Amino acid sequence: MITLLSTLISFLAGGLPKILDFFQDRSDKKQELEIIRMQSERELALAERGFLAQQRVEEIRTDQIAIQSQADTHSALLQHDIAIGQGASTWVINLRASVRPVITYCMFGMLAFINIFGAWYATQQGVPFAEALNLLWDEDTQILFASIISFWFGSQAFGRK
Repeated sequence: MITLLSTLISFLAGGLPKILDFFQDRSDKKQELEIIRMQSERELALAERGFLAQQRVEEIRTDQIAIQSQADTHSALLQHDIAIGQGASTWVINLRASVRPVITYCMFGMLAFINIFGAWYATQQGVPFAEALNLLWDEDTQILFASIISFWFGSQAFGRK
């Protein structure tokens, strides 16, 4: 039961970024609607006073500032990544990009090593196979393995949608 619950939680954890993106998108749209409402109120006020041309110039200027701000932010992020990688070898840069997969490979390798060595040791000691299997593939091991697999395949499933 715990294995199934752990698998479900790990699978859903892979989709957590998408859920957070949904709420962020919802918040952004609410803010955009509020801005549009304020702009239309301002347009009406300016129209009453005859300042439509000035208002349009201000909109263009505001759009240019927003675009420039986004470009500056993106550029700053790229510069930061470049600065971190300066002086590092290609191998180090690639390793930095693969931290999570490497940890997963290590966990899987450790699990495989322990189980293979444990099975070998059990057969050397004369332990029956069914008993050795129950000792090696216990509930905690199943939970750990299911969590890792569910997280990766769950994040893949959510990433495609």
